Amino acid sequence: MTQIPSRRLVLSAALAAPAVVAAAPAPSASASAAVLRLAPGAPGSTLSPRRIDQTLRRMVADGRAAGVSALVWQAGVERYFGAHGLADVEAKRPMARDTLARIWSMTKPVASVALMRLWDVGRFRLDDPLAIYLPEFSSMRVHADDGRGERPAERPILVRDVLLHTAGLTYAMEDGAADRAFRAASPFERSPDLAAFSRAVAALPLRHEPGTAWHYGTSTDILARLVEALAEEPFDAHVRRHVLQPLGLRETDWTAPAALQDRMAATYRLSADGKPEREPDQAFTFASGGAGLIGPIDDYLRFARMLLGEGELDGVRVLRPATVRLMLVDHLDPAITQRHFLSSPGLGFGFGGSVRIAPPLRDEPPGAVGEFSWGGAASTLFWIDPANQLAVVFFAQKLPFDDALHRDLRRAVYG
Repeated sequence: MTQIPSRRLVLSAALAAPAVVAAAPAPSASASAAVLRLAPGAPGSTLSPRRIDQTLRRMVADGRAAGVSALVWQAGVERYFGAHGLADVEAKRPMARDTLARIWSMTKPVASVALMRLWDVGRFRLDDPLAIYLPEFSSMRVHADDGRGERPAERPILVRDVLLHTAGLTYAMEDGAADRAFRAASPFERSPDLAAFSRAVAALPLRHEPGTAWHYGTSTDILARLVEALAEEPFDAHVRRHVLQPLGLRETDWTAPAALQDRMAATYRLSADGKPEREPDQAFTFASGGAGLIGPIDDYLRFARMLLGEGELDGVRVLRPATVRLMLVDHLDPAITQRHFLSSPGLGFGFGGSVRIAPPLRDEPPGAVGEFSWGGAASTLFWIDPANQLAVVFFAQKLPFDDALHRDLRRAVYG
């Protein structure tokens, strides 16, 4: 299958442009309001379904997104659901609770949970060299943007590096020598499966020495191949059997069945005249850990609630509580000062997502210390906030990635 445009281009999409129109189902009824406290001793604000709903309505009315939805869970109950605008502009089909969306890089936390489940049962150590399980990574070379040219890596890539994006792998979002080599090789487009992709990536130079910088790249795609090698079964089959199905994510997968195609949201970007241009559907050559899952908003909330519940949901345990706690803390060494776009001093990185380690700065949107969060290229977002027993999932299908939508949603949730 082909990909139009390339998966790499979409994965590396960033920042924004406005979008379009439409109407609105009413929000769900909420339970009694709860107070959100963003720092110890802070006065706190009240979670307001009306405030969230007005924010989503404005996103659509102001032409910033064709359709949006959000689901908020707190203290064991649903506090808000609302969907506004259109999932498919051409078909005039509204955004709805059962709309299926591409979550792109929100696949990464799911893949990370699959790997950490194997850690739970003792299949590997976090400080094992990756090459023990994927021999193609045994003799890595580095071509950093430091004028030293290409040379052998000073230490091996460790398993924890592919969980943390400290392996030196790239998505070619910039223009260094390693990025240019990645673009020339086109491993996403030319690889028939994860095994071939892993070999193709291992043949390329790293963008930095392993463990010395945080750089967003193909680490979680390689993590998926590691799951295959450890589990001795295809990555997607393993995730379905051990993560998706046990948690009741019944409609989430790397492809949407033909019978559900009429529930798929289309993806849009704005043309020069401000009208939404429909993006071609993406056909993925292979199921990967970095992107690709498609599903409804309720499914992803169940995944988020499992993390909020320290590995358990509705009596089903996927991870040990200690393992989830390990995933949700910052693992970046303070000496790692090169952090690509993870630039806020209040953000670190756990296993599979960003972690808030200090209160937001004055010009940042609200958030609570201890939050675990990640988004997707088409402007989707989720976060869990253990301090406030809160889980939030936001769906839009807008390219390029629009962080301003996320900022507005956070302000609406926290007040």
